[in-house]
Amino acid sequence: MTQNTFSGNKKVIFPILFGFFVMGFADVVGIATNYVKKDFMLSDTLANLLPMMVFLWFAVFSIPTGILMGKTGRRNTVILSLVITSVAMLIPLFSYSFTLILFSFALLGIGNTILQVSLNPMIAYVVNPDKRASVLTLGQFIKAISSFLGPIIAGFAASFFGDWKWIFLIYALTSLLSALWLWMTVGSKEEQIETNTTFSSTVQLLKDKYILVLFFGILCIVGIDVGLNTSIPKLLMEKTGMPVEKAGLGTSLYFAARTIGSFVGAILLVRYAAERFLRSTIIIAIVSFILLLLVDNIWLVYAMIAIVGLMCANVFSIIFSFALNHKKEQANEVSALMIMGVSGGALFPPLMGIISDSSGQVYGLSVLLICLFYILYISLRK
Repeated sequence: MTQNTFSGNKKVIFPILFGFFVMGFADVVGIATNYVKKDFMLSDTLANLLPMMVFLWFAVFSIPTGILMGKTGRRNTVILSLVITSVAMLIPLFSYSFTLILFSFALLGIGNTILQVSLNPMIAYVVNPDKRASVLTLGQFIKAISSFLGPIIAGFAASFFGDWKWIFLIYALTSLLSALWLWMTVGSKEEQIETNTTFSSTVQLLKDKYILVLFFGILCIVGIDVGLNTSIPKLLMEKTGMPVEKAGLGTSLYFAARTIGSFVGAILLVRYAAERFLRSTIIIAIVSFILLLLVDNIWLVYAMIAIVGLMCANVFSIIFSFALNHKKEQANEVSALMIMGVSGGALFPPLMGIISDSSGQVYGLSVLLICLFYILYISLRK
């Protein structure tokens, strides 16, 4: 594989990094789930179909996207994903029903799948291998900023414009801007197109036991992220009785902590081994998560949400970099397989919703504790 294809044009790093901001738009499903539940008077089980509709497609489209990327190039694949995201965000503005909102978020999930499969190896392709964990963490920092702003923008739109759905117009326009910037900055001939990615070559990676362990790690960390994203407002409402508009700020707190954690992690991972960094942070995350489930004091709940967000901020990028460095010569296939693991966001919320409806939010969130222990196993195995 030709290395550092873009190195002659350093400006391409900026529109690529901006793509991570658009990547964070999928996390609006967390606060949107709470608004949709309220608007259509849904149960937790039914409301949690919304995140499933976003993240289900990571299981379906990841490998086909890897194949498409091998034929058309990463740049064109990223632009396609941004256009799909724009279309998805326009649908609720024209017609708002539960069926159409499910379709809109399904389309958002498809666009986000394509974006994550193509953008992660694209950014990894422009930097040296020993800096990949740090740069991928920087991308997650930018994504976390977007995720942090989502509930705030939705709450602002609901309070001042009387309709939270105006957030979709902002997202649609931003996605189009991102596509235009990438199209104008990165030439189609600047990237060498690789044509050897196939379904078989991607799936066969699962025969590598280490890749398989990392794949399940991605399933778990995304399940944690999406599970907390959708459940934090409901946990706060259950514990304190606060309205959804205020409870939604608990999600912003989580993503604010992730944003800070990603920024700090991007710096620390330049100096410290990713393996030891992962092990230390995940132990703190487990202790904090257990306290989150047990305490009732609102300030302690907020503190534990923040600490869990800080400690989990870099897990995805570290696991992803482990996989890319383990199979450097199959970056497209590795990316497709790891992003397929993002479908963990579709697996865990429905299960949590069923448990929450029968036993409460605390028991529903306990599912995520198992995921944290699995990631601890990865850190110890590495």
